[in-house]
Amino acid sequence: MNIHNIPQIKHTESGNFFLLAGPCAIEGEEMAMRIAEKLVGITEKLEIPFVFKGSFKKANRSRIDSFSGIGDEKALQILRKVSDTFGVPTVTDIHTNEDAAMAAQYVDVLQIPAFLVRQTDLVVAAANTGKVVNLKKGQFMSPESMKHAVQKVLDCHNQNVMVTDRGTMFGYQDMIVDFRGIPTMKEYATTVLDITHSLQQPNQTSGVTGGRPDMIETIAKAGIAVGVDGIFIETHFDPANAKSDGANMLHLDYFEALMTKLVAIRKTINQF
Repeated sequence: MNIHNIPQIKHTESGNFFLLAGPCAIEGEEMAMRIAEKLVGITEKLEIPFVFKGSFKKANRSRIDSFSGIGDEKALQILRKVSDTFGVPTVTDIHTNEDAAMAAQYVDVLQIPAFLVRQTDLVVAAANTGKVVNLKKGQFMSPESMKHAVQKVLDCHNQNVMVTDRGTMFGYQDMIVDFRGIPTMKEYATTVLDITHSLQQPNQTSGVTGGRPDMIETIAKAGIAVGVDGIFIETHFDPANAKSDGANMLHLDYFEALMTKLVAIRKTINQF
């Protein structure tokens, strides 16, 4: 996939990686706009192609009382407002076939969650909207097996598909990133590394996923060094009180410093 095909994306000639970033979930308009404004400022300054990320609903919660969203249409309208206000593309996850057509009216990229990437009907529904499709690699899948998920999108006459690694299950309560998978998946599609979800510690007895945000910089640097096309990072100005995935999000205050380091690494890598 050529990232030029993502509507409104900027700085595609900068030589930088592209970035999918934003909060885990849309909690409200003020928070989404606040995070988007900060990220747009950083990515404009560093010339990073940027897609704003926010889930309009969270269907894959461990507990029934976990936050799942503020309402589908309300959250999707906020994503559209972010796009209209700042002139950036947006991405959100979908969980059902019906979600595909609905979300496609508001966002530029439809993301298939890792747990659902083998669901053929869902992948086909996303592909048939004509939108860019981001396929999250299942925690239980090999990099090689992702070529079949990619082929499902291509068979729907949609060439705009990318793959995102988000770590592999290590035991019951940890994730690891096998960096050997990056060049493998790049043979099939544009490849992204999801930094923050790769540092989750799922299946906690509390029913709330843990994480290792202290390792975000380490994993991000390694991903850029091995040549990922893009990176995915969830961020929030108050991770401790975020309504979803706060345990592994990057604090918004640290975002620019990390991006500055990654841009410098990418510039060095581009020389080889």
